[in-house]
Amino acid sequence: MAWRIPGSGGKAALVCSTGGHLAELLRLEASFGRHPDSLWITFDTPQSRQLLEGRRVAMLPYIGPRDLRGTLAAVGPIHRFLRSEPFDAAISTGAAVATAALPLAASLGIASTYVESVCRVEGPSTTGRLLQNVPAVHLRTQTPAWAGGRWHECQSVLSTYRPTPRRRTGRRLFVTLGTIRGYRFDSLVDALLASGLVDDSTVWQLGETSRDDLPGRVYDEMPPEQFVEEALNADIVISHAGVGTLLEMLSLGVFPVIATRAAARGEHVDDHQAEIAALVNELGIGIAVDGPDVTAAVLDVAATRAIVDDLAAPVRRAA
Repeated sequence: MAWRIPGSGGKAALVCSTGGHLAELLRLEASFGRHPDSLWITFDTPQSRQLLEGRRVAMLPYIGPRDLRGTLAAVGPIHRFLRSEPFDAAISTGAAVATAALPLAASLGIASTYVESVCRVEGPSTTGRLLQNVPAVHLRTQTPAWAGGRWHECQSVLSTYRPTPRRRTGRRLFVTLGTIRGYRFDSLVDALLASGLVDDSTVWQLGETSRDDLPGRVYDEMPPEQFVEEALNADIVISHAGVGTLLEMLSLGVFPVIATRAAARGEHVDDHQAEIAALVNELGIGIAVDGPDVTAAVLDVAATRAIVDDLAAPVRRAA
């Protein structure tokens, strides 16, 4: 079948950045079967330590978006990991680390597959375009609209989520801006302050967007267990349009407000978050708007909805 990932279900080297790339690869692994001896190769972060607890993991130094030097530095360690034991498959959801790992794995005779992120609605990312030039690497897209040629369709990690009504209980906000390094998101913070709904009950995880003018409890980062607790206790969750945070919110039964970063405002390396925002709105699994366009009306709609996953029992949220 076209969507099948070669070697999946066997012992795999699962290589990816943290954040959305890790969240997507974990959900994809659940669809093709977890092998107890598979090796995860990723960055050492609170997210990876929590999500991969009990699994075999090899850690790499952090590689930023389009970080050529960091990507080249990862080639040696990845080569050692891949040569140290036999693998049936090497699978990656990106980002830059995939350009180091998959050609190496293919050269060692390991069935190698790149799965493009669900947020790439209009076409492949820079990583995907680079890997198109490596014939031995299999290519998969979660977007049927641009499947073709070497790109074969695979099931979307978002395909089993759907919205459901929820009785509104209040306006307590949890705001999470992600942990991407080097990029602030002040336009969203300013929009929330202007909404009139921010108060002393608001909880903020700001990442790089450090501020000293915010009411409520403010964190740069928080442990994964606390993150889950805050999301479940909130009436409304507002997040940047990162795939990792989106997938976590959906898995918790949260109908999120998704705010997109813009390259023109210096908030990200490009505007790919607009693609995931369009998909979120099309599927009805959240409300996605540009960062400065988050308003009280948008937040109020999100407070009346929740998410169920047709593949799993929904998480109980406050009634």
